[in-house]
Amino acid sequence: MMPLMHNESDVVLIVDDVPDNLALLCDSLDEAGYDVLVATDGNCALERVRCITPDAILLDAMMPGLDGFDTCRRIKAEKSCSNVPVLFMTALTETESIVKGFDAGGVDYVTKPFDPGEIIARVAAHIRNSRAITEARRAIDTAGQALIVYSRSGAVVWFSSRMREFFGGDCGGDGEALERLAAWALRNIEALDAGEQESESHMRIECAAEPVIARFLGKVGKGRFLCALEFQSPAGDAFRSLNMRFGLTPREVEVLAWISSGKTDRDIADILGMRPRTVNKHLEHIYVKLGVETRTAAAAMAQGCAPGRRGEDCHWV
Repeated sequence: MMPLMHNESDVVLIVDDVPDNLALLCDSLDEAGYDVLVATDGNCALERVRCITPDAILLDAMMPGLDGFDTCRRIKAEKSCSNVPVLFMTALTETESIVKGFDAGGVDYVTKPFDPGEIIARVAAHIRNSRAITEARRAIDTAGQALIVYSRSGAVVWFSSRMREFFGGDCGGDGEALERLAAWALRNIEALDAGEQESESHMRIECAAEPVIARFLGKVGKGRFLCALEFQSPAGDAFRSLNMRFGLTPREVEVLAWISSGKTDRDIADILGMRPRTVNKHLEHIYVKLGVETRTAAAAMAQGCAPGRRGEDCHWV
């Protein structure tokens, strides 16, 4: 049998209390080039995943003590394993048992007796899919995008790290704002399903001292709907006039506005989706154009022309 292509570092955890099954799967996976970990019961499996995060888990449903279904739930509760694909292996063929496996967090269900070649093919496919999802989410987080995905019922399916930072904790720190966001998203989902032309495509949210605009981006999958939060720069008309007065670019205006509101370089980088080094480069250009040497002086000049100030009070003369 020709091994399927995969990364050399792929690790598969096998959880089974039957020695013959372990031996067969270990030999087959090892021949296919995988690194194999073994656990003979649920508690042992939990110990394994707390030490190393596998790329896939083959899990027997029927084991003494902690059965496979409860083991899967506990594994999925581990933050490091939330996206690890779990494939159930069992002699239970009843629909109720199959559904129970998926409800517990499994992504596949293989009935015994099984063919090792089929197991390897399924493992390879699920690792590939899991890695693609993980890399896409990591790219979103790296870009600093605040995204949240809802189900048709309005339940949260997934959210990016930037969204978590904004709302606090596990995206549940500001309950009132979250409830407003969910209710607004549900209205848009219902309008979209009903084929209505008009919907509330955006909504302003005052939360965590940072006003944001929530935008409904539509359907992104079967029963899945995407919303994005756009962080509003504090740059008002006084700041935006700087590009005419001093030749600041729109991006430099945004950086100066956030500097004037007390944000650090790292904060600004997260908000604007850039690297701290890029923020520093924008600051260097701002200093030259404003004729100052420090961020404090730049912020003072900007604040000196805040709305409501008289022209003679402005530091820019």
